[in-house]
Amino acid sequence: MKVVYLSGGVGGARLAHGLSRALAAESLTLAVNTGDDLWHWGVRICPDLDTVMYTLADLAAVERGWGLAEETFSALSFVEKYGGETWFQLGDRDLAAHLMRSEWLRNGARLTEVTARLCRGLGVAHAIVPMTDEPCETMIDTAKGTLTFQRWLVQERAQLDATRVWFRREHAAAETPASPALLAALDAAQLVVIGPSNPYVSIDPILQCTGVRERVARLPVIAVSPIVHGRAVKGPLARMLETLSRAEATPAAIAAHYGHLLAGFVGEAGDELPSAQLPCHAAKTVMATRDDSLRLAREVLSFAEQVLATRTR
Repeated sequence: MKVVYLSGGVGGARLAHGLSRALAAESLTLAVNTGDDLWHWGVRICPDLDTVMYTLADLAAVERGWGLAEETFSALSFVEKYGGETWFQLGDRDLAAHLMRSEWLRNGARLTEVTARLCRGLGVAHAIVPMTDEPCETMIDTAKGTLTFQRWLVQERAQLDATRVWFRREHAAAETPASPALLAALDAAQLVVIGPSNPYVSIDPILQCTGVRERVARLPVIAVSPIVHGRAVKGPLARMLETLSRAEATPAAIAAHYGHLLAGFVGEAGDELPSAQLPCHAAKTVMATRDDSLRLAREVLSFAEQVLATRTR
């Protein structure tokens, strides 16, 4: 079964690791949000792409949730001495990916090609595909003005309530062109899995790319809830559900956000799942270890097979 996995953020990366162990490289494409990419210190940073890449390479700082394990920050300390911005912290080894990415992009390579080249360097066999090769920034409207996603999340620590999420495209383009590699993977796929990521700022950016939602809608889709016992596992999602959708932080609110796209839903055992609306599977969705990630991946895939079998009867 060929699977396309839509991902962004730490939770998404953890399940991506489990899926990469459960599925062969030719059976899995990891489609990753790039709406939170930014230029900083003169280099192009792709936080979600790098988090997924480092996680699959077993190099990620698991407890911190971003960057590389056993990282040092000597460059950051000197940037601070020079009066530079230090709100977005870059590690010394992490800088290498951003430097090489920036050079290759300036030389005309597309982000899909650059990502594949970086993955080969770290021995990552599974395809990690950016949602688009073009700039598309996730913007957050607040009572104090509009901020780019990273300014809002990292610099302001998501303390300002989000009143709207929208996407700023290059040259005010009407649409974000999807990566051709992502469209090809969806055309060949038999299943889409949506990771336990923030739907507003991790998954919606992918779905708004030209041709993606239409292709996803033609496939069986299983979503994994990022809400556990009334709270987001990580990040500001619970508050965003309230300010953007006037909804409580529940698995049902996540399922309602994706609506008719879903064929099935996986949520935390003990939570009330939207079983009256669609097939649901209760699981331990918090992934503290790599074994947790593999276990959940296998449960998701097994549940998906059951859903597919029911649909084809």
